[in-house]
Amino acid sequence: MKPLPLQIAAVDYDVQWGKFRKGTSLFFPCLDRKAAVKALKRVAAKQKIQVVIREVIEEGIRGVRMWRV
Repeated sequence: MKPLPLQIAAVDYDVQWGKFRKGTSLFFPCLDRKAAVKALKRVAAKQKIQVVIREVIEEGIRGVRMWRV
């Protein structure tokens, strides 16, 4: 899988999509969760991977978690 730029809340993330295996998840802290979900869905579609994305609060930090399914 080729690398695609991913920016959430003005933070650039370098996700190694080839190592993002089924059953694993990533957490992205952010305040504008709707924009983050939109960005993650766009990149997942371009990578042709299926994901589940949920808005979450983890240890008092708002963000989104994305699982590969």
